[in-house]
Amino acid sequence: MDRSHLIEATAGNAADSGDGRQLTPEHIERALDAVFGTVDHPGSIAEALRRGETVLLGSFGSFHGEGEEVSFRPGKALTEYLRGTAG
Repeated sequence: MDRSHLIEATAGNAADSGDGRQLTPEHIERALDAVFGTVDHPGSIAEALRRGETVLLGSFGSFHGEGEEVSFRPGKALTEYLRGTAG
C-alpha cells in the first residue's frame, strides 16, 4: 500500500465511523504528514524520537529510538489481529 492508497483507505474508514462527520483525503493527508513527517518537515514521531522519547500508540505498538536506530514493537492488539486470534 503506497501513501495515496493509505490516505484513501483511511478516509474511507473515517467515513464508515457513522458519526456524520466527513474527513476528506486532504484532511487525512495533513494529519499523516503531521504525525509521520515529510521530506521537508519531520513529523511528531520523528521529533519525539530525536528527543529520546518512546512513542506509544496504544495497542498498535511503539517506536523507540536509540542513536540513529529506530525500532517498532507491535502491540498486543496488532499482533493478535495479524495472527488471526483477535477476539
